[in-house]
Amino acid sequence: MDDVAAVSCPFDFRVGLEFDPLLRQLMSAGPVTRIRMPYGDAAWLVTDFEGVRQVTTDHRFSRAAIVGRDYPRLTPKPIVSPESINVMDPPHSSRLRRLASQAFTKPHVDRMRPAVERIVDTLLDEMVEHGPPADLVHHLSEPLPQRTICELLVIPPDDWPMLQSHVHEMLSTGHDTADAAAEAKAHLRSYFEELTARRRRSPGDDLISNLAAARDGDDAFDDQELAVMALTLMMSGHDTATCQISNIAYMLLTNPERWALLHRRRELLPGALEELLRFIPFRTGVGIPRVATQDVEVCGVTIRAGDFVHVSYLTANRDPSRYRDPDSLDLERPPSPNMAFGWGGHHCIAVPLAMAELQAAVGALLTRFPRLRLAVAPQELQWNAGTIRRFPCQLPVSW
Repeated sequence: MDDVAAVSCPFDFRVGLEFDPLLRQLMSAGPVTRIRMPYGDAAWLVTDFEGVRQVTTDHRFSRAAIVGRDYPRLTPKPIVSPESINVMDPPHSSRLRRLASQAFTKPHVDRMRPAVERIVDTLLDEMVEHGPPADLVHHLSEPLPQRTICELLVIPPDDWPMLQSHVHEMLSTGHDTADAAAEAKAHLRSYFEELTARRRRSPGDDLISNLAAARDGDDAFDDQELAVMALTLMMSGHDTATCQISNIAYMLLTNPERWALLHRRRELLPGALEELLRFIPFRTGVGIPRVATQDVEVCGVTIRAGDFVHVSYLTANRDPSRYRDPDSLDLERPPSPNMAFGWGGHHCIAVPLAMAELQAAVGALLTRFPRLRLAVAPQELQWNAGTIRRFPCQLPVSW
């Protein structure tokens, strides 16, 4: 199928947390569709769960092969660096993941949990002191992941606003932000190269030092790998967790019966969070593509060697062959793995920490503010419009 037949996909739908009608249209068209995004070449888009699972686990689809090519994307400039684990293939990515995962074992995360809970309590104390109405984004969603990852990495507090600003610039989708995004990426790279070098010389009891000490036999991170891994973790902490705390709070507060259910039956919280993550369309469009290194058949469609292939975790999480009544948010849904944090070789390494943050944040809100409610009508909320993420810019609440 040539580029003329590609479906134009701006992926700019941002109406609250409604599911993108273009993604729904692509799902209806079949599990594999030819698309063209705002920047880069045309690509195939795989939308169903089994197809996404195949592409994300089949080594014939390479992320590393996108480097140096005009790959299809939403941002004017590529977000990822060529040396990032996000654009590595096995065995190189597997090696780095084995090392990095040592910092996120259950014992390590259990040791982090009290720090996360302390930060949550401090932030909510400040919100109580402020009094209602208060902006939950300002008081909790935004500062919690930032403070958590920066404290775990032991980044000086004076540097936090600068880092947050650079991350926001990197994720911007506007054409006139391309130069600023490239400059922000360079600043972040330089910052973490200097920080990790200092931590090599004077290790402590922090996440960077733990990563530096990680060993797989005689293998360890080199200096460049350590800097990129620390930057990747910082970006994840500033970005994904921030929007998901806000989105989860929005979904619960605009459905008071669900808030009441979780308050009444707290044992449902872990499964309910998984269901919320499955259901919420937390981003626009799709992420980083892969390249087919040889002809591969996916869901009955032959993808030729050299073709770009995108997958949609959002549509996979709404696949009716995988989930009963997938467009319903069911907080008592039986457990079933979802793709909110990716799948296969690029599944997010720091999921245990992210889930600890979500459980601490939502759990504390349920405990301390059982009558929490939106202080404005949902239609009055403003939503992020400048990056690839979807979340409310403010979330005024009363209690």
